[in-house]
Amino acid sequence: MLSFSNLTKSYSDKPVLNQINLTLSSATTTGLIGANGEGKTTLFKCLLDICHVDEGEIQIAHTTHNKCQARQHLAFLPEHFQAPHYLTGKQFLDLMLSLYDAEPNIGKLEHYLTTLLFDLTALKRPVRTYSKGMMQKLGITACLASEKPLLILDEPMSGLDPTARFAFKKLLLAQKQQGKTLIFSTHLLHDIESICDHIAILSNGHIRFHGPVDMALQQFQADTLEQAYINCLNNQPHVNAE
Repeated sequence: MLSFSNLTKSYSDKPVLNQINLTLSSATTTGLIGANGEGKTTLFKCLLDICHVDEGEIQIAHTTHNKCQARQHLAFLPEHFQAPHYLTGKQFLDLMLSLYDAEPNIGKLEHYLTTLLFDLTALKRPVRTYSKGMMQKLGITACLASEKPLLILDEPMSGLDPTARFAFKKLLLAQKQQGKTLIFSTHLLHDIESICDHIAILSNGHIRFHGPVDMALQQFQADTLEQAYINCLNNQPHVNAE
């Protein structure tokens, strides 16, 4: 479904991504973790052709990423999601479904929103009146309602309270059961353990590990994913357990 081959990206001659090789098979869920500034968002921006790739290649469903038709397979939630302030919640969802070329399904929209504990009456209000959590729920709903086979989510738990985060994880698990391919970045390692098949650890411009979550625990001799992550960073060779 998605592959990065020898991807390199620098800003002002400072390498951010260095020879990244990463492949995501269809119907898998991958958690991307790394410290702040390690290039997780840059990786997604390269994928979306928002920023220029210095070297390497990205394929989405066997199509080069900088061709418009490649992105017809995916939906994206940015890290700092903000809907246009002058739209109502309903207008925003209508707009996004139109851009995604997705059939409106009121039942599914209401299911996603109510599962996320979103007050449906707020859809009539301008999004500039929304809290951070409400805005995030609106963006999540637009992605899920797109019915795209590939979901790219950059820090999707941001702004969600514990109850909403629990509900969102249930929705992600449902997407996983439907055969969707997901990759999301997060600093909440517990969420990766409960949702993801695979983990990718990004550090100093390299993928230090990519493979099954249980393989990471075994490889780095850890009882928790948090400890495996720390042990991985202290282990210099790159590891790919695919």
